Amino acid sequence: MPTTTLAQMLPMLQTAIGPTILISGVGLLLLAMTNRLGRIIDGTRVLADKLEAAAPTEKERLVVQIGILWKRAHLMRLSITLAASSALLAAMLIIAIFSAALFHLESGWVIGVLFVLCMASLVLSLIAFIQDVNRSLSALRLELAGQMPGL
Repeated sequence: MPTTTLAQMLPMLQTAIGPTILISGVGLLLLAMTNRLGRIIDGTRVLADKLEAAAPTEKERLVVQIGILWKRAHLMRLSITLAASSALLAAMLIIAIFSAALFHLESGWVIGVLFVLCMASLVLSLIAFIQDVNRSLSALRLELAGQMPGL
């Protein structure tokens, strides 16, 4: 095993800081996403309870809203899975950067692939998150349409 001095290790540690910050940011996104998923689930339960006692015309509207919430829950699950995958890939990137520097390995392609996968996973997660936001506006429009015709 090659010996590495502290002076040689400092630049590699500085390089590994970037992905560490990414993990913190993704962690905050995951917190927001899981809270959003919890609200979707709670809202679905409330509507399901209302469905049992609703009038036939109201039932139709509630079923459509529950369908939207079901699709939103799936989008949030996808978004959370992709964000968590991004954080996992960032952690693997830190390990790859540190190992490459510590053991003097030429693994630029591994580091590059991990970085691209990490960013792609994050981008796809955010796209799913945006789709959920759009669906939530559709559900709001449907809910308000009963009270404010013309929306």
